[in-house]
Amino acid sequence: MTAQPRSLIQSTVDFDRPGLQVGTLNVPYSHDRSAYGRIPIPVAVLNGSPGPTVLLTGGNHGDEFEGPLALMKLLQRLPNMSIRGRLIVIPALNFPAFLQGKRTSPIDGLNLNRIFPGNRNGSVSEMIAHYADTELFPIADIVVDLHAGGASFNHLPMVLAALPADVRRHDEYIRLIDAFGAPHTMLMDLLGEDRTYGAAVERHGKLFVCGEFGGFGTCNVQGLSIVEHGLARLLHAAGLTDAPEVPHSSGTRLVRVSGAKHYLFAPAHGVFEPMFQLGDRVQAGQPAGRLFDPHAPWQPPQLLRFESEGMVVCIRSYTGVEPGDCIALLASEANWA
Repeated sequence: MTAQPRSLIQSTVDFDRPGLQVGTLNVPYSHDRSAYGRIPIPVAVLNGSPGPTVLLTGGNHGDEFEGPLALMKLLQRLPNMSIRGRLIVIPALNFPAFLQGKRTSPIDGLNLNRIFPGNRNGSVSEMIAHYADTELFPIADIVVDLHAGGASFNHLPMVLAALPADVRRHDEYIRLIDAFGAPHTMLMDLLGEDRTYGAAVERHGKLFVCGEFGGFGTCNVQGLSIVEHGLARLLHAAGLTDAPEVPHSSGTRLVRVSGAKHYLFAPAHGVFEPMFQLGDRVQAGQPAGRLFDPHAPWQPPQLLRFESEGMVVCIRSYTGVEPGDCIALLASEANWA
């Protein structure tokens, strides 16, 4: 009996062939207008002399643009690049969402970053997650996934980091983070969420670098520059390239999200008036803003307060909130220990 292929997604590039290739990852998509259709996700691979494999992806969420643009600009330079190792570049992994500028897929409504390890025989998003988990992560040594706050958030430009489970690789990992050189590096707490792209990479035992570089569903000029320069320095630190002609990093400041106390959630439906700005340093008990009831505007607003001290690293874009909406995220000074 013929063995079942690991994924239904077919690639037009051979990840082992020397040199530069560009092509697509073809996701089966049979629907009313195209019975035998497929969704072609652009991909490029550059194979040089022996060395590590680095996977670069953007567009995990389709309304986050700094990563895809930085990777598209990198693709313009690939024909003239000589590397040691292998570089795989997918500017927009969640391609249907990216084309629509949406966080979730317009096809199946799923958030790609909350469905790993995916499903071989599932919906389009589930198949993409499954392909990454079974075909891409196993062949990579270092994985970089580039994010931003998207339409609903604005985020201070920063790397999100988590030390690998293997303590023997801590120094190697910290060296990559320092080389990227974002202004801040945040040790994130997703409150137990383990369905993410990053959690899947870590289950494979690979080094994972992520980042948030803007928001509001636009391209943050500063964030794009940080990504471009950071990637150039990281590829050099990983051993793929010679020293890049980009500015040296001025260093990164380490901060940490420590549990639910660093999140500000809306307790009720309403219209929120913030009393803080992105980058502000706040204290526990400090007023965060007023929540007005649009159905009873004559009622006094509810005063929301920060539960903990910290720096505001992420703020909600939308003024209207529902119970459970995250309004702000804080982080406090930290070290690697």
